Amino acid sequence: MSDGLLAELRRRPVLWDGAMGTEIFARGVAFASSFDELSCSRPELVLDVHRRYVEAGAELLESNTFGANRFRLLEHELETRVAEINRAGVELARIAAGESRRKLRVAGSIGPLGVRLAPLGRVQPAEARDAFREQAAALVEAGVDLLVLETFSDLNEIAEAIRAAREVAPRVPICAMMTFTEDGVTPLGDPPELVARTLAGLGADAIGANCSVGPARLLPVVERLVHHAGERPVAVKPNAGLPERAGARLIYPATPEYFADYALRFVQAGARLIGGCCGATPAHVRAMRVALDEARAGKSSVRRAPARTATGQPGPRSATARAQSLDAATDALSHPATRLQEKLLRGEFVAAVEVDPPRGHSASRLIEAARELGRAGVDVVNVADTPMARMRMSAWALAHLIQREAGVETVLHFPTRGRNLLRLHADLLAAHALGVRNVFVVMGDPPAIGDYPQAADHRDVAPAALLRMIKQGFNAGHDLAGNSIGGPTGFYVGAAINLGARDVEREVRLLGRKLAAGADFLLTQPVFDAAPARRFLDAFRERSGEILPPIIAGVLPLASRRNAEFLHNEVPGIDVPEAVLARMRGAADERREGIAIAREAVVALRPLVQGVYVMPMLGRFDAAIEVIETVCPPRR
Repeated sequence: MSDGLLAELRRRPVLWDGAMGTEIFARGVAFASSFDELSCSRPELVLDVHRRYVEAGAELLESNTFGANRFRLLEHELETRVAEINRAGVELARIAAGESRRKLRVAGSIGPLGVRLAPLGRVQPAEARDAFREQAAALVEAGVDLLVLETFSDLNEIAEAIRAAREVAPRVPICAMMTFTEDGVTPLGDPPELVARTLAGLGADAIGANCSVGPARLLPVVERLVHHAGERPVAVKPNAGLPERAGARLIYPATPEYFADYALRFVQAGARLIGGCCGATPAHVRAMRVALDEARAGKSSVRRAPARTATGQPGPRSATARAQSLDAATDALSHPATRLQEKLLRGEFVAAVEVDPPRGHSASRLIEAARELGRAGVDVVNVADTPMARMRMSAWALAHLIQREAGVETVLHFPTRGRNLLRLHADLLAAHALGVRNVFVVMGDPPAIGDYPQAADHRDVAPAALLRMIKQGFNAGHDLAGNSIGGPTGFYVGAAINLGARDVEREVRLLGRKLAAGADFLLTQPVFDAAPARRFLDAFRERSGEILPPIIAGVLPLASRRNAEFLHNEVPGIDVPEAVLARMRGAADERREGIAIAREAVVALRPLVQGVYVMPMLGRFDAAIEVIETVCPPRR
């Protein structure tokens, strides 16, 4: 950071301005508009906001450029005007600063791109850095005193932003700020300690927290950031509480007096740059100005203001099934059909992607990944249960969180291995109570190959028996012993099918038992070649004459040659054809070749099945999205 500002921060805290978007919205501009472009089309409106913050006592003004990057501007067909909009935003802030008799500084505001970076999304790091470089260059050219990277939730994304800013302006100070949830971690689950160490390691001149929550929730975050920031100043810009909706307006509950009290608390905690984010108005800034000035003059002390509780918060997004009539099959159900059931009954093609539960207790990253998958056209997210017998979070807990937080329906993998009858009953009832209706019954991986090989490998029922228990027992309102469970459940149940089975006779017999038990749909192991699948389906029809329920074929984008060879040689049930192995060995770009093979498999399988089920390796959801786009258009 510049010597002048560093010296000033050693003497006293510096007061930032408040929210730009809140003030623009209060002036009648619709949320759907590009607030950044208003610096060009309605400069007097933006300039008026800056002037009010100057009058309130702010010493640092942020340019109206938070979303002025090519990705966010693309939503308004303004992506070719990045430099123009950023220059205009800085010019207006400079005008307001120059009209003051006090010495004011201007910060160039850079927000997230509005798209997810790989592996959660499909935008590659190099693309992100290029977009940040474009915006930072325009801001620096316009003459900002520092660059503020704010409201980031992804450490990987803010890392690219810092690197880009350093490339175009090695001497311009950078303040890097992440957003935190009520739990004191970023939306992707990173704690303040990791954020502080990472941002400091990337060379940010100041670090901080802004947005999302109010002052009380950010105070402990600031304390932890200060503890791990070293000599770097810590910045904080909380929201004015959680918003309430009153008609067409958003009301933030935190009063200016409340903000003033917390401004002093932030100073006491060690913060040196203090302002407000969403909901913070010139009145909030003025109250903080008075409190800081009085504290500097020795006329006030930190006092505890009564906490305000925001009411009217929106409830969790529901992933319950749409209540609509399909046909006689769904009319007879005791529960509404799931979205998966609706699509399959209509004969529509389904896209699914598998996720593995986290090893720890935070599911934030996977919830974000599920949101991105939903935007990309994925119909359901399959949640694996202790894959490869590795210790993981409960699958039905993650399925519930994804449905509630991301609004994407799930298919819960439900292995019989490791569960006695009591656990089977308890876990199924818990899943149903949490709104998880799609269940994939499977044997499961043996503990001997996992983290705890000494764990018991007990099971009371085989997959076909559990299918029967659910379809003919739970869905009829009673348990295996015939006792009432208070009413029928509404599970939609899938079973496994091996389209590449070497022992066709055995697989036909096993499949017959699952169909007799009532399997609603079938999921396959990864399929790399459609020819064996076609031969198996022909053989099944010849031997049984039965009509199969909808099949969702597994597709696995191979990550590398070593990955392909490992799967082929060490993972039971996966058979990678020699032709595929040869392609991976000879590929110049192994990852791209793996995606190409998967896309080709989807095209070849489509006439044979009613859906695809992508199993991304190493958490590469961007690869899954590329494969899904072969058959499904994105929903953005």
